[in-house]
Amino acid sequence: MNWYEVRIRRVNWVDNQRRFRLIAGVLLLITILTFTASGKHYLSLPNHVMAFNNDSSPINVPAFDEINEGNSSEDSLEAIDSSKFYAKEPGRSDLIFEAAGMPDKKVNTSALEDVKVVPGGQSIGVQLHTLGVLVVGHHQIKGEDGAVSPGEDASIEVGDVILKINGEEVKAMEDVKPFVKKAGRNNEQLDVTVKRDDETIKTKLAPVKDKKEDAYRIGLYIRDSAAGIGTMTFYDPKSKNYGALGHVISDMDTQKPIEIHNGSIVRSNVTSIEKGNHGTPGEKQAKFSMKDEKIGNITKNSPFGIFGTLNKPIKNGKYDKPLPIALSHEVKEGPAKILTVLEDEKVKAFDVKVVSSVPQKFPAKKGMVIQITDDELLKETGGIVQGMSGSPIIQDGKVIGAVTHVFVNDPTSGYGVHIEWMLEEAGVGTENKEKNKAS
Repeated sequence: MNWYEVRIRRVNWVDNQRRFRLIAGVLLLITILTFTASGKHYLSLPNHVMAFNNDSSPINVPAFDEINEGNSSEDSLEAIDSSKFYAKEPGRSDLIFEAAGMPDKKVNTSALEDVKVVPGGQSIGVQLHTLGVLVVGHHQIKGEDGAVSPGEDASIEVGDVILKINGEEVKAMEDVKPFVKKAGRNNEQLDVTVKRDDETIKTKLAPVKDKKEDAYRIGLYIRDSAAGIGTMTFYDPKSKNYGALGHVISDMDTQKPIEIHNGSIVRSNVTSIEKGNHGTPGEKQAKFSMKDEKIGNITKNSPFGIFGTLNKPIKNGKYDKPLPIALSHEVKEGPAKILTVLEDEKVKAFDVKVVSSVPQKFPAKKGMVIQITDDELLKETGGIVQGMSGSPIIQDGKVIGAVTHVFVNDPTSGYGVHIEWMLEEAGVGTENKEKNKAS
């Protein structure tokens, strides 16, 4: 074999390599484009879809070449084609979607019973009793050895909840004093159990005698209750379950959600309104007494509001009959109304605009942005004010959510929460209804 033949073979080998790389590159590009298109299509499928029984609008999902109905607890869906389904009757179904090169995707569907609730708007007084006693601060005790803080030395932190002392449950502030007095006189330490977020911690705390007051102290500021005002969002005439506020109640000092033992709500009377301005939120001023007749209890303080059961139906004088609700994907940008109180206990309807609404697949806060457009409300309040949280939002004759937060730099606008998440927390008309009752 001469040098010329060797060179020819080498050139052929290089050409073959280039040709192979070109073909492989084209195939790879086709595969990527196909996978990307299918992948985006695949990822666009929700994990869970909810719809109401007898709703005239179909459930829409991205179309796939092939769909198989999975295991169904009930025959609750009727397929129009691979992308549209109607809810026939209450129940659950699993839909299995298939696409070339992609794994099967299961979509859980829930056809819910028609849900109607009575919108609120009433101003309410709220009182929560904490689970145990809440630590809201430390302070120094002037004892024989100088200024000390026994609670801080015991590594008890602000925001901790004292659950037990010497193995016995602590439910109120007055439960703490006898333990401290006895331990101090006997020169003993207290065995304290505290809850810190999701962790339970045990520590020892030694009371110190305050020279000035001649009494034993532990150097902790504690609280066992909280009170304030808000707005009723809805109640279910069947179960008497209600939802209010639309957001969690946090302690004013620790800024942590209050874990409640129990609580109650009463009617409140709005006496005046401090108007909101740019950078300064306004506030409703109201008076109420927890000695008044309690209109309901509080069993839950969650990110979506407070929840419990009413003792008897309440009226707002505007919408006293049950209204249907709209799920998050049904809310539209455009005109709506809110119900709230500006004076005494009189509920009035005011014009607002839904600026934006995000269809949410999972429970989430701040799903809507709303803007006050009513001239009267703007004149009286400047927009959204504290105490207005929970005011129901109504659009096209349906309850769609509740006012929750104001934009500090623009009091005319704020956030709202979709009603479906409040209903879920209240155990009304959702697929979690039975689970919530059992828990």
